[in-house]
Amino acid sequence: MPSTDPAARTAGDLPLFRPSWWIRGGHAQTIIGSQWPQRLRKEQAMIRTVDLGDGDAVAVHDDTPADWEPGGQTVVMAHGVSDDHRSPLLVRLATKLNQRGVRVFRWDMRGCGAGKPLARRPYHAGCSADLAKVVEAVLEWTAAADGTPAELSLFGVSLGGNVVLKYLGEDPDRVPTAIRQSIAVNPPIDLVAGVEAIGTGASRLYDRHLTRRLLARLDEWWQERPDAFRPTAGEGGSGRRPRGLREFDDWYTAPAVGFRDALDYYTQSSSAQFIPTIRTPTAIIASKDDPLVPFSIFADDRVDYPACVRLIATDSGGHVGFVGRSEGDPDSRWLDWRVVDLICPVSRRGSHSVPVEPSQE
Repeated sequence: MPSTDPAARTAGDLPLFRPSWWIRGGHAQTIIGSQWPQRLRKEQAMIRTVDLGDGDAVAVHDDTPADWEPGGQTVVMAHGVSDDHRSPLLVRLATKLNQRGVRVFRWDMRGCGAGKPLARRPYHAGCSADLAKVVEAVLEWTAAADGTPAELSLFGVSLGGNVVLKYLGEDPDRVPTAIRQSIAVNPPIDLVAGVEAIGTGASRLYDRHLTRRLLARLDEWWQERPDAFRPTAGEGGSGRRPRGLREFDDWYTAPAVGFRDALDYYTQSSSAQFIPTIRTPTAIIASKDDPLVPFSIFADDRVDYPACVRLIATDSGGHVGFVGRSEGDPDSRWLDWRVVDLICPVSRRGSHSVPVEPSQE
């Protein structure tokens, strides 16, 4: 009888994550991983736009190495909730992958980052149709003169990871063969379970923090786009501003996107139901002590994994933390280097001896 322990599916060909001795536990990894001061390179990408076909558009930030050639290796990256292209993880990855000759496109979802003036409707955890438009545009921008497409990888973190997995599995026949692989980090593949978990115990601190960030960004967006969707008393219930994610999605996301309520939104957008039909080689990186995304949702008795999808499970790491001992890596960002390992195998990139670009900003 197969094991229902998701750790049994852990890939054994990547270095184990060992947390730094002073950053132990999921909460510490989550908080320090995101809040620890870091100097990121200054923004230098070309900003492109993608028409979504419904009156909205999104911004895509194109980081192209000097030695990149059309048809070469390319990555499309999707950020997490209340974030944008300046997510420290995405900026660090773009820097490290550019140094290895990989072209990187960091996608601002609807109403985020440089795309605030371009959209009237918001992004959400199930916006795979938007990703399809971005992928189509990137393949056009990066094809060789003879039409040979670029070798494309997809990367998504947290909510962005859910979007990537949903895109790959909901209609696998539409996924271009140019997409060679995908990586999803700490994806909330069961949104109902995720919202229930974040609304209880100590995790309620994250629930309220993220909701405050979402509301602040919403206010900024309304300043730039006064015609962007606004809830009314008849949409999402009371006019009181929400205090938690479930309330926020009932009040704003569900009516803005066309779902009946938050539960309908979560049910239709959760990627776990689409994972069984994924055909693209995919790595899901998740930690057992993630305080935002319960690790139990990855169990084999809850998800029917196809052979091409593997779970890389770690004992620690929190939610997009993974600050570890630099055992063989140039720095302590274990997650960064595992993404580099997956996208640029040693046989193609040489080694980690490529110097890290000096930090700026």
